[in-house]
Amino acid sequence: MGPPSTTSALLDKAKAGDAGALSEALERNRRRLTVLVHFKLGPPERQLADAEDVVQEVFLHACRAIGGFTWQSPGSLLRWLSAIADRVIADRARYRGRGKRAGGEVPFRSPSNPRGPEPADTRTPSRLLAQQEAVERLLGRLDALPEDYRQAILMAKIEGLSTAEMAERLGKPREAVSLLVYRAVKRFRAICEGAQP
Repeated sequence: MGPPSTTSALLDKAKAGDAGALSEALERNRRRLTVLVHFKLGPPERQLADAEDVVQEVFLHACRAIGGFTWQSPGSLLRWLSAIADRVIADRARYRGRGKRAGGEVPFRSPSNPRGPEPADTRTPSRLLAQQEAVERLLGRLDALPEDYRQAILMAKIEGLSTAEMAERLGKPREAVSLLVYRAVKRFRAICEGAQP
């Protein structure tokens, strides 16, 4: 088996029509995207099933729009997926607000819909359960953090923003942001160590 492909190389293959490469590139971002979506959802919608549903819909949109994606740097795929998630969440909120079923949903391929897309998630149920449990543990640990620490970790470690990008978003000096991230990570590690059996 050769060395693992970079995300950039996988995306080049995906644009050339390799569905397996696209699936692998998306799967590499599933856990981080699920965490981001969880915290982007409003408190009433913060059930893991809702986050997973949004991630699946984001992947469907990404599959259809991959030709328009431009690789810029490591993390650019996750930022693109995060922007798609923002639109999906906003669309769902609008439809829910109107009391209508979300329009534009694409039914998966089935005997009654042979031209529908394949589900992006073809993993086994045991793998899905293990991943769900890992995400739930991570979400629980992030929920135990103060809001400013949680946001710092989400921006720095999940979204992969630079200190300068975080400083701009938060309206704080870079030094203050660096200190915030340091303290947030330190607190997060303490929570993780306390949760170990």
